[in-house]
Amino acid sequence: MSPVDRSTVEPVVITGIGAVSPLGCSFTEIAENLLAGRSGVQVIDPGEYAREPVQFAAPVTHIPVPLPDACGLSSDEFERLGRLERLCLAPAASALVDAGIDRRGGPRIGLVLGLGAEHLKAWELDFLAGGTTVFGDGRDRTVVHRLSRRLGLRGPAVTVAAACASSGYAMAMGRTWIDAGWVDACVVGGCDILSPTSIAAFYNLRALSRRSDDPAKASRPFDGDRDGFVMGEGGAFFVLERQCDAVSRGATVRGELAGVGMSSDGAHMVIPSSDPVHASRAIAAALADAAVSPDEIDYVNAHAAGTPVGDVAEAGAIRMALGDATDGIPVSSTKSMSGHMISGAAAFEALACLAAIDRQAAPPTVNLDRPDPQCRLDHVPHVFRPRRIRVTASNSFGFGGSNLCLVLRAA
Repeated sequence: MSPVDRSTVEPVVITGIGAVSPLGCSFTEIAENLLAGRSGVQVIDPGEYAREPVQFAAPVTHIPVPLPDACGLSSDEFERLGRLERLCLAPAASALVDAGIDRRGGPRIGLVLGLGAEHLKAWELDFLAGGTTVFGDGRDRTVVHRLSRRLGLRGPAVTVAAACASSGYAMAMGRTWIDAGWVDACVVGGCDILSPTSIAAFYNLRALSRRSDDPAKASRPFDGDRDGFVMGEGGAFFVLERQCDAVSRGATVRGELAGVGMSSDGAHMVIPSSDPVHASRAIAAALADAAVSPDEIDYVNAHAAGTPVGDVAEAGAIRMALGDATDGIPVSSTKSMSGHMISGAAAFEALACLAAIDRQAAPPTVNLDRPDPQCRLDHVPHVFRPRRIRVTASNSFGFGGSNLCLVLRAA
């Protein structure tokens, strides 16, 4: 829940957006691909830990090089960075450029990075490439501090890990810093990468879809034939600041981070709780924080990854939190197109909500051929739905019971 009464504080708004994803690297491109129902899932080489002859995921195929003024690196220097750092630095730098904030000795800009198992991933890729980083002394090996230095930020910097909700928790923490007056603005979000060990681990947990006959149709949230999620990589970053500050400097306001709700169930290390009450509390808390009623929600971006237990539990949580209004609110899962970006998922799906507001349309859940009757919601199968959208809710439910809902409102 929010640590303050929102009616007594200045609204916190989004003035910068940056992304690197399987569906593109700009807000416009991602919005267009989401509404077109395009899938980023493809056959990949999972490396030496392959579990099947054919494996698939939603990879990032291009990481744009930031302008030297944005991060202090030439294109050659940027390309020499590790993949995880490039996937974080590119969208964070892009968000700052989009916001148009002058970082030279002026505002205190903080950085909250949502990222889990950072060192394991970086060490793994380095080790498989013949490196010895894993045996080093560990100095200067935290991505968030390298990002803060390269971006020239003067505020605090921290990493938050809450599994699949990590980047959403980062957004919530950044808003809290602004409310408390610790920073003037904050760069928030998160990214994640595909790595051989992570793919093998999720496969061994039986969390991944095994529909290898047609990978683009493997991610099937809410569908009766779903059999697990498809991994993705990438994510998104945003610049948050007080509305009055954004208006005074003439910034373009993309939306308001109006509400945050959190809860924890801790039912199992990896299996989501089948009891919807815990997740529903996060949704209800976010609505209360934003001071909106269920019938004011125009679109819900569901966490729904395509797991048999998780999708049913979330459908129950949405219905429990929204009550009678549920039947009139379109719900979709953009993971059906982007795959599950793990640490970066919550931020990317917040971007999808901003795209829905910008385009006045609810993006679809592709591959939803036969909705599971246990997931009784107002689904948006296959094709986007034009609709007046001003207030959205985005759910993120992480391993271990880290439940989060963000309410985003039109500027």
